[in-house]
Amino acid sequence: MTISIGNDHAGPDYKKAIVRMLQERGYQIIDHGTETLDSVDYPDFIHPVATDVEKGKAVVGIIICGSGNGAAMTANKHQQIRAALCWNKELVALARQHNDANILSIPARFTAIPQAVAMVETFIDTEFEGGRHQRRVDKIPCI
Repeated sequence: MTISIGNDHAGPDYKKAIVRMLQERGYQIIDHGTETLDSVDYPDFIHPVATDVEKGKAVVGIIICGSGNGAAMTANKHQQIRAALCWNKELVALARQHNDANILSIPARFTAIPQAVAMVETFIDTEFEGGRHQRRVDKIPCI
């Protein structure tokens, strides 16, 4: 499985830890994130992740910025994206189970790196439940 990841200047260390864990589990990574702490514009790193997921180059995406809000807002401009801003594993599990989230947005300034890695593990290990939730997910896009 291929996973696309992108981050701004708040997330290089988070990305490195997440990518290391994902590669140890055998996932292929498309990296759109910055490697430095120099200020950058998060949409420049988030739109490519959303495009990868939207076009099927990646099954899911991981995006990281300071609050997670700007990244999620940017990704959710793409019609086929359901980016979920989460700060604990319980929210991550519900976002996957009930909302079929296909991108996880991590708030680097409000989570620790081990917590973020555990959230990504939950994200990739949790399946969408479908059923009554599918009807709701089908109503999300503006088409």
